[in-house]
Amino acid sequence: MPAKKKPSDKPLTGADLIKEVSRRIRAARSLWDAHRNAACRGERTKALALYETLTDVEKEKIPQELRVWLRYRSEKYFGDGRTPPK
Repeated sequence: MPAKKKPSDKPLTGADLIKEVSRRIRAARSLWDAHRNAACRGERTKALALYETLTDVEKEKIPQELRVWLRYRSEKYFGDGRTPPK
């Protein structure tokens, strides 16, 4: 059985934060492709919360394909105008 990761008390910064945001967006995309919408919603929310903490310069370091996917899915499928899930 693998060892459990210990939660870090320090918030992520710099390259580690960019890497984590990209990882979470990719995870949300794979969940979306697998039609696991509830899990995708949770992962997207976490990714978006971390994305909001980035500066404009750091946001540019996220691959454009991931940024577009996050923005498109956020507005179209998870925005205020959508009927909330049951």
